[in-house]
Amino acid sequence: MKTIGLIGGMSWESTAEYYRLLNVLVRERLGGLHSAKCVLYSVDFAEIERLQVAGQWEEAGEVLAAAARSLEAAGAELLLICTNTMHKVADQVAGAVAVPLLHLADTTAEAVLAAGLGKVGLLGTAFTMEQDFYRERLASHGLDVLVPDAAGRAEVHRVIYEELCLGIVRDDSRAAYRAVIADLVASGAEGIVLGCTEIELLVRPEDSPVPLFATTRLHAEAAVRTALTT
Repeated sequence: MKTIGLIGGMSWESTAEYYRLLNVLVRERLGGLHSAKCVLYSVDFAEIERLQVAGQWEEAGEVLAAAARSLEAAGAELLLICTNTMHKVADQVAGAVAVPLLHLADTTAEAVLAAGLGKVGLLGTAFTMEQDFYRERLASHGLDVLVPDAAGRAEVHRVIYEELCLGIVRDDSRAAYRAVIADLVASGAEGIVLGCTEIELLVRPEDSPVPLFATTRLHAEAAVRTALTT
């Protein structure tokens, strides 16, 4: 079993879910008392969020690149950036180490295509929904990507940073997400990508009339498949 390196803390709420999923999936595959071999570097999210807002992505990328180098030195044989938004600096992080980085958008696109779908709605932070780095990565696999309107994007982003990253799960926010999802489906979305790792704490399959693609689980599944491949 290869050792999985996790660049986490963005937020730690979803990083905890990554850790849980990795161990559950390894136990399901191997049985008994087996658990995932992993090392975690958890950053201070307040520092990263400040750099995001300031548009200082290269500086944020260097923080994550330093974390990647530490994980490699600690024995990690593959890396995960445990957040969708910070895949904006995935190339910078991957370039800092010799071990492979599993790109979250690639694993998500593969799952969407395997389901036979071609057009998806994307939920995430404003950075993920409005900038090109994530939508274009999905589109490079042949997917058509829709995002909510301006009001929908603002509400989705607000809930992530003001509630989910703080461990707050509210029914009224779930209802707001349902409405955004319904609008995307009405615009032709055949599936919904939960393109922020915290959204899975709020939105459930029954909240959507079309399939949901839970990026945290998909990323963890890909990591376990890779880790258990000899």
